[in-house]
Amino acid sequence: MNSTQQTQNKMSEKHLVCQGATCKCKFGTVPDKLMVKTQTKRYINDKEGKKKLTATHKDIGKTFEKNTFGNCAKMNNNPCQAVVTEWTGFYDKIVIEDNKGKVLLEDSKATCPIGGKDCIDIINHGQKSEVTTGNFKNANPEVLVEACPFIDFTEVSDNMEMEEEKADYI
Repeated sequence: MNSTQQTQNKMSEKHLVCQGATCKCKFGTVPDKLMVKTQTKRYINDKEGKKKLTATHKDIGKTFEKNTFGNCAKMNNNPCQAVVTEWTGFYDKIVIEDNKGKVLLEDSKATCPIGGKDCIDIINHGQKSEVTTGNFKNANPEVLVEACPFIDFTEVSDNMEMEEEKADYI
């Protein structure tokens, strides 16, 4: 296997990071949520395309919801002032056209001028599973019954379809 294939295999096992990802500084006391402020068009894991903007290495500065990780051990437990000066460990094979940013991966790390290089970790990438009628239509019925024998998936699927039709109509 050549190095390009190894890199692609390594990346395929990781999640891309999106708005709402939970981050934590190793010197802080609480996590904070990542806010994507460098682009407004490229969404992932978001059926409606309204919440989960793709995060990139260009998301620097005060790019968190509260801009604090609680008390900072590097500042004698005074309040943290979270600021990202750079990201490392991003995936350079995917570039967001709008900001020329390279997408962040769940193991990317951020640098803060107080905490130092790679002191901020991503502890949750921000993506969430959403069950849709398409999931039920594409699922093998025998597998669903084996996994959850007490649920009538035909009824669940029908109800989901009715809700989707109602939402489309409104």
